[in-house]
Formats: sequence, C-alpha cells, structure tokens
Amino acid sequence: MSIRMLGVDHNRASVDIRAIFSFTKREIEDTTETLKRAMHADGCIILSTCNRMEVWVDVPDASQESLVDQLCRLKGVKPDDYRDCFIVRKDQDAVDHLFHLTCGLKSMILAEDQIITQVKDALSMSRDIYQTNSVLEVLFRRAITAAKKVKTEVTFSRASETAMDQAVEMMEDQGISMEGKVCMVIGNGEMGKLAATTLRKKGADVTVTVRQYRSGEVQIPVGCKRIDYGNRMELLPKCDIVVSATASPNCTIRQALMDEVQLEHPVIMIDLAVPRDIETSVGEMEMVTLYDIDSFRSRRDTRNDAAYEHAELILQEEISEFYEWMKGRNVIPRIQKIQDVAATDVNLRLHKIIRKTDLDEDAQKKLERNIHTASAKVVNKMLFGLKDYLDEETFFQCIRGLEKLYEDE
Repeated sequence: MSIRMLGVDHNRASVDIRAIFSFTKREIEDTTETLKRAMHADGCIILSTCNRMEVWVDVPDASQESLVDQLCRLKGVKPDDYRDCFIVRKDQDAVDHLFHLTCGLKSMILAEDQIITQVKDALSMSRDIYQTNSVLEVLFRRAITAAKKVKTEVTFSRASETAMDQAVEMMEDQGISMEGKVCMVIGNGEMGKLAATTLRKKGADVTVTVRQYRSGEVQIPVGCKRIDYGNRMELLPKCDIVVSATASPNCTIRQALMDEVQLEHPVIMIDLAVPRDIETSVGEMEMVTLYDIDSFRSRRDTRNDAAYEHAELILQEEISEFYEWMKGRNVIPRIQKIQDVAATDVNLRLHKIIRKTDLDEDAQKKLERNIHTASAKVVNKMLFGLKDYLDEETFFQCIRGLEKLYEDE
C-alpha cells in the first residue's frame, strides 16, 4: 500500500493556524493537481472543513517527497514553523483514521452528521477534476458506506449536534435563554442554515443575511427573516446574538466596521468560520463577548461506551473488506501475467497440430486467438476459484509457485 495522509486539525492547531491551511473549492482544484504532480501521485484528495484539513495521496512506495514541504511551499510559509502542527499517517494508520473520522468519532461534536457529507464532497470534487484514482476512490467510498451503517445502527448520546447546538447549551447553562432574543446569522450556507434553524427552534427572532445578487433565488430556514448582507451592520446594534458562518476568505465583521456603530446593549458574537469571520480584536470591545468554533466541544459521555464498541465492530468489518479488495487488486496483475503465459504455452503446444489442419492461414490464426482467449479464461477461473477455497498464505504460495514455474522455463 502507498496511501499517505497529511492533516492539521482542532486537536493540534488553533483556528488561526487551521485558517492558513484551509482551502476554498476553487483553491482545491488547483492545489490538488499541483500536489499530485509534485508528489508523483496516482491520486489526490483534499478534505477542508472548519475543524480540519487533510491531504490524501496514493504515491509510489519508494516516494521520498514530503507532503509537509510541498503544502507549505504552496501556502507560502516555512515548513519548520508549522511542522509540529501536522500529523502524517500512512497505510493502515491512514485507513483506520479515515473510517473513524467519517462516522464522526474524531469530530468536536461526537457523531455529527456533517462530516459524512464533507468526506463525500471531497471525493466528488477530486473525481470531477480527474485527480482521484481507484485506491482512493474505493477507500473513501467504503469509509462513507461504513459511516452510514454506523449512523443507521448505532445511537450515540448527544449525537447529531452542531457547534451551534453546543453554543446554545453553553449559553443556557449560563442562564441565557434564546426565547425572544434578536439574532442575526451571517451566511446562508450549510452551517449558517443549521445555526439559524437551531436558534429559531429555541424561540429566537432570527434574521439571515443573503447576498443581494442571490436574494431572489436562495432559500432561508423556515421562520427566519432575510436581510441583504450589505445592511448587516445596521441590524447588528439591535442584536443580542450574532453568528457568522461563511466560507469567505475575508472577515464579515471587522474592527473598523464595529468602530462605526453604537452598540445598544451587550452582544454575544459566535464565529463558526475557518478562516475567521470576525476579527479577534472585536472580542476585546466592552460590550462584546466573542466565541470561536473551538469554544464548543463534546464532552465524553460514559453512556456512549457501548455505542463506541458497536461502532468499532462495524468499522473493523468494513475496514477488513477494504483490505480484501486491496489484496485482490494487487494480485490481479500477477494472475493476468500467469494466465497470459499459460495461454501462450497452450498455443505453442497446439501450433503444429493446427498447422496440419485444412484451415486456411486466416482461419488458423483466428483459431489460435480463440484458443488463447479460452485458455486464459480457464486459468483465470481456476486461480480465482482457488482464492475462495484456500487460506490467504496457501493461495499466495500457489501464485508464487506458478510464477516460478514459468520463470524457470
């Protein structure tokens, strides 16, 4: 195997460091192709979310190229300044990580739903720009299948929560009720919609920003109002809670903009974006309390111990199936070579007999081609049939024996 993964996540790096190595969809297209070429890789997939960034490649076993160096070069930063923020995984370690990640066991919010979609989207994007390959394709598809199975069969306490759910719970623990609170959610993407829906269900008065050029075609969560993004600072002084959750590379709330407004009362600001949507200096203002996405993490709940065990059984079964596919994939070229050599052997043994027939030359050649094809199919059926009835070591001994047999001739 030659699977490698380079990752930076919420466990190893702050929001600001993760922001340096985050990617927009457009950036992923260019970077994937560049990294694939630089690493001499057969396939490359980039997963970039608020909590993590991962680069996945399938490279030659002998490759000595450094993913850290290549990525830092593309980002215009010195590798030694950030090397400790990364984790590099290879082969089995990488495979195990992806399966556990995709079903939410490594998320800040335990068993959250978004990660399955994010992994699926990362695979789809790489596929659409022709940068994936069969190994990464099957690996990611099986991880997604396993995650769906875990989601269907295993129930985790507090599962399917979002960072906004955690934020609301934290505020409620502090005695802050959402009922009747004036809230603005900046951003109407997936995370923004989830945040708006959570606040609305809690009884808040929620307004969602939309871009003017899109305002006639976008849907906002039921029960929410809309406002043009350009008018957000006019509404902000009236808000009790402001949530920003965009995919913009630029801040939605800057210190310069805040200096021009007069706050009417204390406001809680929640920045769910990576890179940051709200400048950190805003949190130092007298009437502003600012939280970022790292402020909200699931707490380990012992009630989930049985669920963890059940999920682990499912994952190990699915991981084993991936390894079985890999073993079959690796032996296919060897079997094809054996069947070709064996079929050629049969042809050579029949050549003189065919030449003595009354068939014309074209018919003789056609017959030899048909015999070669039929012989190859018989050998192929026999070898793959053995695979079903022999243990793994015995099967590979048979393959090695047949290879040696024809090498000695």
